[in-house]
Amino acid sequence: GDVALFIFALSVLFVFLVLAAQYESWSLPLAIILIVPLCILFALLGVWFRGMENNIMTQIGFVVLIGLASKNAILIVEFARQYEEAGKNRFSAAIEAAQRRLRPILMTSFAFILGVVPLVIASGAGAEMRQVLGTAVFSGMLGVTFVGLLLTPVFYVVIRGIASGGSQGHDLQK
Repeated sequence: GDVALFIFALSVLFVFLVLAAQYESWSLPLAIILIVPLCILFALLGVWFRGMENNIMTQIGFVVLIGLASKNAILIVEFARQYEEAGKNRFSAAIEAAQRRLRPILMTSFAFILGVVPLVIASGAGAEMRQVLGTAVFSGMLGVTFVGLLLTPVFYVVIRGIASGGSQGHDLQK
């Protein structure tokens, strides 16, 4: 109940702080972490669609999804930042980053998605627990792979625009 919500919020905060330290910026990690609610939404929709309960295994799946969804967004944001530093405008940098990282993201995501299929279709003793975990991470990762490829560049452009157009205090270096 309350403990799981606390652990989930703590794991999101931990990922955000690690990214903020890595990028020395508050804006880039925000563009990455905004994808996390979408993976949770897709996981819950998958569990609900199959008529399963939101239990501890679903919540463990949420924590797994935080890292996996962030990984895909990090790939896009990192390349977009590099392209922008090389002189491209923010929009072109985000589009090119998504295009360049499309195949690696799809390959790693589908390797994971197909890897959890045995959990989704599990049978035997303890199958209910494995099915719930498998369904949560399967549907969450499947949904966030496609939606993340579209929305991460949007988040990057919008957040970077706000950070550069607003006060100069958004980045830790400034």
